[in-house]
Amino acid sequence: MENEPEDEVDRLVGAWRRELPDLDVSPFEVLSRVTRLARHLDRARRLVFATHDLESWEFDVLTALRRAGQPYELSPGRLLTQTLVTSGTMTNRIDRLAAKGLVERRPDPTDRRGVRVRLTPEGQQRVDAALAGLLDHERALLSGLPASDRATLARLLRRLVIPFDEQA
Repeated sequence: MENEPEDEVDRLVGAWRRELPDLDVSPFEVLSRVTRLARHLDRARRLVFATHDLESWEFDVLTALRRAGQPYELSPGRLLTQTLVTSGTMTNRIDRLAAKGLVERRPDPTDRRGVRVRLTPEGQQRVDAALAGLLDHERALLSGLPASDRATLARLLRRLVIPFDEQA
């Protein structure tokens, strides 16, 4: 747009267009902004989580359990699906969260060899507080966009994300 301020991506795209005018660098106009935004959001989220003595990966596991509903438990396999990590990584994460008293392992009532991971009351309190803090922060970040623009942006980003999610 004419009156929009220039950002770092505009400068990057302009430089590539100057240096390699025959190359179509237009994908950068969208995807470089998404990448930069993801880095900024990751940094901001880490700061919010730190105020609740959580790391990003801990928040991911705890929120997966919290979203599961009462009794706030899932199998390790289901946690893998929701957090997109390997089995070894998930085992390590569950061990670390259990050591902090945020989750506990319980026998699977339907499979004697299986285990379920359950959110403890301390884990629930911590993740609920972190989620409230995150939502306050992210609401503030989006406050400069009208609701209709947020809805449009959400719809367009969904179109970009779905093919990746379908491959996972």
